[in-house]
Amino acid sequence: MKNIIAISIIVGLLLPSFSFAQTIPETTEEAKALGEKMLQEGEKQMPGLIEKMWNEEVFPIWQKMWRWLVSQINSRIVSWLHPEVEKRKEIFEENFPEEKEKMKEEAKTEAYSLWQKFKDLIK
Repeated sequence: MKNIIAISIIVGLLLPSFSFAQTIPETTEEAKALGEKMLQEGEKQMPGLIEKMWNEEVFPIWQKMWRWLVSQINSRIVSWLHPEVEKRKEIFEENFPEEKEKMKEEAKTEAYSLWQKFKDLIK
């Protein structure tokens, strides 16, 4: 993976230079000018190269790793919880109607007291 990234960066920096290097520089000034042109072109193209590498190579690998992790976690959670859910299902089905009625009564009294507190705040 590191090799692919390094090669991509090197190729990305060197490819633009081939368009400038139609002839071999004969003096240091020509070499300096060619080097500066190569750096400028590399700076222009580097963000696009990095974005392309991220979107096509790095991000898909991270997505696969995330999906694998989520599937492992979900399968373990389900395997741990399923027996407990089955045990409590009967208890829940038996006690649900009673609990529902209790909660309705509590909600009525709580709603009234909340409304009363609100009215007292306004006065």
